[in-house]
Amino acid sequence: MDKLIGRQEETKILDKYFKSKKAEFVAIYGRRRVGKTFLIKKHFAGKFDFYMSGTIDAPKSVQFNNFREGLVNAGMTEAKTPENWQDAFFMLRQLLEKKIRRGRRCIVFIDEIPCLDTPKSGFVGALDHFWNTWAVDQNSIMLIVCGSSTSWIINNIIDNHGGLHNRITHEMYLRQFTLGETEKYLEEYGFDYDRFSICQLYMAIGGVPYYLSLLDNTKSVAQNIDSLFFGQSAQLQNEFGRLFKSLFKNAEPYLQVIETLALAPGGLTREEIAAKTKIPSGARLTLILSDLENCDFISHSRTRGKKIRDNQHIYQVCDMFTMFYSKFCRRETSDENYWTNISKTTAVASWQGLAFERVCFLHINQIKNALGIAKIHTEHYSWRSTFTEPKSQIDLAIERADRMANICEIKFCDAPYTITKDEDMKLRVRLSNFKTETGANIGLLLTFIAPYGISGGKYSGQVKDVVTMEELFI
Repeated sequence: MDKLIGRQEETKILDKYFKSKKAEFVAIYGRRRVGKTFLIKKHFAGKFDFYMSGTIDAPKSVQFNNFREGLVNAGMTEAKTPENWQDAFFMLRQLLEKKIRRGRRCIVFIDEIPCLDTPKSGFVGALDHFWNTWAVDQNSIMLIVCGSSTSWIINNIIDNHGGLHNRITHEMYLRQFTLGETEKYLEEYGFDYDRFSICQLYMAIGGVPYYLSLLDNTKSVAQNIDSLFFGQSAQLQNEFGRLFKSLFKNAEPYLQVIETLALAPGGLTREEIAAKTKIPSGARLTLILSDLENCDFISHSRTRGKKIRDNQHIYQVCDMFTMFYSKFCRRETSDENYWTNISKTTAVASWQGLAFERVCFLHINQIKNALGIAKIHTEHYSWRSTFTEPKSQIDLAIERADRMANICEIKFCDAPYTITKDEDMKLRVRLSNFKTETGANIGLLLTFIAPYGISGGKYSGQVKDVVTMEELFI
């Protein structure tokens, strides 16, 4: 992958910071493999006055050598390996003082910054001292930091309660590609996939640029999935474990929460997670859930009783790669065409229904645009009944400030969806149960989200809105 695809908004924002006439401290965060480093290196190619990258799981001595190498590459040929971080940043200051010129932006890029914060290294304090005692007063300086451990960036840089408190001038959250951006990427690199195929691919690996870069444009979607996960030397076969070990020093409880949520299609409340994992519902679980959410592995939505609750959430796995891996890659198989051979089974069809729901949650803005409510304030959530039998559940509810709610039924199928007589009755009961249990004094608009819409049969009369796959790509 050697061309910057998409990211138009992000590059506009970076240009705005670059052209400002004051010191800028920019922290970029987002899921591992999402392209943070690639964005900065491509957009500012040839403009770095200092660049260095930490090494994951390396000792302090290696990180100091990395820093020295960055100094040498930037022109400080006599640079010695620093003995501590105070010395390292003093040397950086000496380097930059010779480079600063009026009217010229001086860019400092420190990548994989969490790796530099080894135990008892004093890194954060030294960075604090460098910024607050010198760099903040240099209008030419633009300091950019990013790293794979999003939770570290947030806890130690963005939400720092010490000397770096409120020192970040800007933060940028880099998301995965949307379906539309994924399509543009695939077109750029010679893939001739239709949108239904792209949806199927997205449900397995999401819009993660690195994973997309591993695809072969001479293979079908199913063949690519087999090659990445089940073939000889499959490149994503060990990715799941590496992800968590690189992000969390003690990965076991994080994996425990992820694996528990992966087995719960409808999601779980905090109390249910605590009960199933045996992790007490206290500060430790709060940290785990926060870290997983910051790293884009899980998301939460509010719950709805008599009103939308701010203090109770439903947590779900939202990372498509994690969902796919947890469902299909845990079992031992020697079949290198495993996915191709099971792709038409009911087990896969059931999983695709759930995965497409997650895709829709990731594209809520596109859904709102399709419904013509992009400028109306909304709250969206899943809903499940607490006392009706059988238990009713709503895939997605979009409650609007105009006292209406789109009650969304999400279906994944390769043709227009046909509503049967039995399903029509179930939908009517579901809407009635929702109205009864919540007491919501709002209008309900039954909405279908399906790749090719609905067939328009005689039981489609109560459907008020339809969102198709095409609209998710906009």
